[in-house]
Amino acid sequence: MKIAVVGTGYVGLVTGACLAKVGHTITCVDIDKNKIARLKKGIIPIYEPGLDKVVKEVIKKNKLSFDISLKNVLSEVQAVFIAVGTPARKDGKADLKYVFDVAKEVGETLAAEASRRRRQDYKVIINKSTVPVGTAKEVTNIIAKYYKGEFAVVSNPEFLKEGYAVDDFMKPDRIVVGTSSKKAKKIMQEIYKPVKGKKVFTEVQSSEMIKYASNAFLTTKISFINEIANLCELVGADVKEVSFGMGLDKRIGKSFLNAGIGYGGSCFPKDTTALNQIAGTKGYDFKLLKAVIEVNSKQRKYVIDKLEQVFGNLKNKRIAVLGLAFKNNTDDVRESASIDIIRMLTGVGARVKAYDPKANDNAKEILNSGVKITNDPYEAIKNSDALVIATEWPEFANLDFDKIKTLLKKPIIIDGRNLLNSVIIKKLGFQYYGIGRA
Repeated sequence: MKIAVVGTGYVGLVTGACLAKVGHTITCVDIDKNKIARLKKGIIPIYEPGLDKVVKEVIKKNKLSFDISLKNVLSEVQAVFIAVGTPARKDGKADLKYVFDVAKEVGETLAAEASRRRRQDYKVIINKSTVPVGTAKEVTNIIAKYYKGEFAVVSNPEFLKEGYAVDDFMKPDRIVVGTSSKKAKKIMQEIYKPVKGKKVFTEVQSSEMIKYASNAFLTTKISFINEIANLCELVGADVKEVSFGMGLDKRIGKSFLNAGIGYGGSCFPKDTTALNQIAGTKGYDFKLLKAVIEVNSKQRKYVIDKLEQVFGNLKNKRIAVLGLAFKNNTDDVRESASIDIIRMLTGVGARVKAYDPKANDNAKEILNSGVKITNDPYEAIKNSDALVIATEWPEFANLDFDKIKTLLKKPIIIDGRNLLNSVIIKKLGFQYYGIGRA
């Protein structure tokens, strides 16, 4: 099937490349001319393991192409995925400007095509972006304002974890599709036929809610285990042992029970806040979700509190921060706990040197020039008063800690991800602080 995917970010590019890999003919569309020019050469603008290989493979097979305008390809495709950003507004609601812009372009282009060719092709417009309940209806209304032919707007939320997105697409837990149209359902079944995984068909509103509810539940697990970690410190328990024991219960499961400095990224903070806003607009006080958001915000101050316990005033203290991405296996620094912690440190007068294996360039764009970002972890650590581990990159656990001890002014480690073996690190002579560790 010929398909267009609008947006070439994490979701759009992965969706387009993977659909091409399973046999469809895909055109990815983006208004960023430089990005499209680079993509045509097989240059990937994001770090996502395995994606570059897939993109180059399907380009070579002429299954994936790129364009700067949906108008150039819309007449040739049967389905259009909308995979543009829905960033949070200041009030916490999802900003749907880019989604609506695509809808308007679809409507205008379909109307122009129908007028010129005197025929109307059935199209399925698929919301892949994370959007509030009711968005499909709004997109339908926008398109219908311009185009009077037959079409359907479908909800098909993404469940891709950055760092594992290709595997998540090819081997999904479930594929959720929201539509009441039998015709659209048949097309969606054809699109996903080559992808093995449970196909769940629902009403549109349910599909839109499934995405938000899923992410909110996961953030609830994270904030819960972080609260347990804080309590563990007070009672002398070890949260790693506690979470392991909890996770053996099949009703609970071990996923998302790693205590740390809080969740981040492009989805969890935005989607959790947006769901809370949705509840508010309907007059519902979502107390649990408010607490989840509050806990996550407070958890990021843990590192500052620990450092102040050790040093008192942090002014002019040199702090090394390892990790800038919001999690390992990605270069994404959006809503990164590490970035927030660095800003808090510089806010109280500390001097920060930082390092990340993949996210240095992205971090430089949003951090002030007073933060020194190095290309080597040991350079960041050299002559620092303390070391903070802010992202769970496995390579950080395999650093030479005998060398690190000689580089630090004081052998102090704040392990914000409980990445290190605390027993071994303490035996090496470090003053070690984990999250919820006895």
